[in-house]
Amino acid sequence: MTDAARSGEFVQSLERGLAVIRAFDAEHPQLTLSEVARATGLTRAAARRFLLTLVELGYVHTDGRLFALRPRILDLGYAYLSSLSLPEVAQPHMEALVAQVHESCSVSVLDGDEVVYVARVPTKRIMTVGISVGTRFPAYATSMGRVLLAAQPADWLDDYLATAQLRQLTRRTITDPAKLRTTLNRIAGQGYAIVDQELEEGLRSLAAPIHGDDGAVIAAVNVSAHASRGTFDAIRRELLPPLLATARRIEEDLAAGSRR
Repeated sequence: MTDAARSGEFVQSLERGLAVIRAFDAEHPQLTLSEVARATGLTRAAARRFLLTLVELGYVHTDGRLFALRPRILDLGYAYLSSLSLPEVAQPHMEALVAQVHESCSVSVLDGDEVVYVARVPTKRIMTVGISVGTRFPAYATSMGRVLLAAQPADWLDDYLATAQLRQLTRRTITDPAKLRTTLNRIAGQGYAIVDQELEEGLRSLAAPIHGDDGAVIAAVNVSAHASRGTFDAIRRELLPPLLATARRIEEDLAAGSRR
């Protein structure tokens, strides 16, 4: 429990209301009352109160049996995105990279042990799971996630490696904490990450860090390609230089914007 919770400043009802919202996702766009209660650990009575409150506020729709999020729920995330200059600054550079290499490009930030996509320029679809702004993936198995993990303070990374659930997503996924630490140390030294079919079979991804004015890594930008494009080394030779150049241009524009 956090210090805020111990001091009585933690609002548990807000935590539970947010848990109800998070129960809905791409795999569960519609849920019954019982399913929401089961997913959140709430009683049926409590889940019903939260759901009906969200219905009244316009964030959830119900036909009397099934509940589903309404478009108004996007307002909750828009406040963050609208205050973040990064997606707007990165977008033209991402579009230029996609036009050059003909592969999809994304920018993400680290949120706990996941990466959250904040900008995306797609080309052909190469993943079985659709990706859009707001999509989350486990950081340990993604190129952007590893760039962001590699930039974290040593004590934070120690805690992460001690508690993270490193699931075997493909036969290539690194699930050993010691091996992941070695990989992250290498990424921190070389300044980029390459993940070869660890998140999804057939998908290779390269990522570079995006630094803020103080030199800290604030986000990551990646480009993804199907393994059939070429060998691992060939993809690195073709995609890494333009990716690193794109990251530098994004940083330059961010710095110029902050000076203004």
